Formats: sequence, structure tokens, C-alpha cells
Amino acid sequence: MAKIVFIAVLITSLTAAAAAQSGPVKLFLAGDSTCAEKLPEKRPETGWGEMLGAHFKDGKVKIENRAMNGRSTKTFISEGRWQKIIDELRKGDWVFVQFGHNDESKEKGERYTPPDAFKANLERFVREVRAKSANIVLLTPVMRRKFDKDGKFVDQHPAEYPEAFRAVARDLKVPLIDMHRLSEAVLVKYGPEGSRSLFLQLKPGENVNYPKGIEDNTHFNPAGAEIMAKLVADGIRDAKLKLRKYLK
Repeated sequence: MAKIVFIAVLITSLTAAAAAQSGPVKLFLAGDSTCAEKLPEKRPETGWGEMLGAHFKDGKVKIENRAMNGRSTKTFISEGRWQKIIDELRKGDWVFVQFGHNDESKEKGERYTPPDAFKANLERFVREVRAKSANIVLLTPVMRRKFDKDGKFVDQHPAEYPEAFRAVARDLKVPLIDMHRLSEAVLVKYGPEGSRSLFLQLKPGENVNYPKGIEDNTHFNPAGAEIMAKLVADGIRDAKLKLRKYLK
């Protein structure tokens, strides 16, 4: 009798485990404001992470957008945000990591992460995700919008930061979606004036959240966020990630 009860309990446990595994795959996003979900009072500012879910088939992938405005790898760790992701990770889940904008901010000491420490943080992220038998993908930071007087695009990211992503991806054999280069190609294609249509740029009185208007060359509007999300989805396909089978 005891043996039958044991077998029944074992079958129930295995069935529950299988059901848990058969649910939607979780995709965690760790990053800064260019990816993060926005508060109503910040609209129409939009993070590309908000648009990514629409590129997957219904019910297949659950986006856990943990990106947060103003965070660097340093503060994402010190505030416990990274550990929360690690604590929730299940075998087979995914983590997309994109930082750089705030790590570069020397004038903001609480955020600033020197290049060597930045690279070490990325390596830590890889180790800890893999320790949970989950999958990690690195994404270089998206470009800010800037063109010189001759209409030539100007990269405002110190080279050490996108290069740190590429080095870690190469050394630790991590998939990389090079949003730094991909977003540059988009901005160059749109040009100095056309690229305004992708960013949070409003005239005075155009939006109640920005009565004085705004000219933001870092954060996206919905159109720009959607284009960046599509670049990520295309990057999933190009890298031949297992996630690609869930894309529309």
C-alpha cells in the first residue's frame, strides 16, 4: 500500500513539474530607460521592451520587463534588482541584458561604472544566469540621436562599453544582439531630420505631460520603440536562438 501511495505521489509531482515546464517561457529584460516600461505621466516615452512581446506568438513567451530608468549595471546590482531576477529564474528561462547609457555617466557617481568594472558585471551576469540553467543574451546599448553640422552621425557612447559586451560575448560564447550598430544603421537611414520621428520630441502644448515641449534624443516614442523591438526580434532570428520558434 505504501508503495502505491509513493508511486501516486511521484506521478503527481512529475505531472506538476511537466505542467510548470509547459507554461510560457519567461524572458526577463534587465536594462535602463531605453528598454523600460514607462509611467503614464511619462508618455509618449516608450521603452523597446514594452513592444517586444507583440513579436511573439500569443501565450508562448511571458515578458518580465525589469529594466528601470536611470540604472547602470552598478545600481541594478546594488538595489537588488539583479538578484530578484536570479531568484525567479527557472531552467530554460531567458535573460536579455542591455546597459551602458548610465554606466558611462562620470558626472553621476552613484551610477558610473568604470569600463573594467562594467565588463566584470557583465561576466557576473553570465555566470549567475548559467548557474540557474537559464539562457542569457547580451545587447549592446542603443544609439542616441546626434548628427554633426554636415549631417554625419556621431556615436556618443565611449567605445569601451559596447566593446565590453562584444568581448564578453566572444570570450564566454554568449549570443550577442549588437543594438549599438543596428540602431546606428536605422538612424543613419532616417537622417538628421527624419530620425526625430523616432524619439521623444514634442512641441510646446502638443502633449499634456510636456506642456513646454521636449527634445529628447535618447528616449523613444512608440514608433521608435517598435523599430528597436523589431531589431531585437530580428536579432533573435539571426542568432538562431531557440526563442525564434516562438516569434510570429
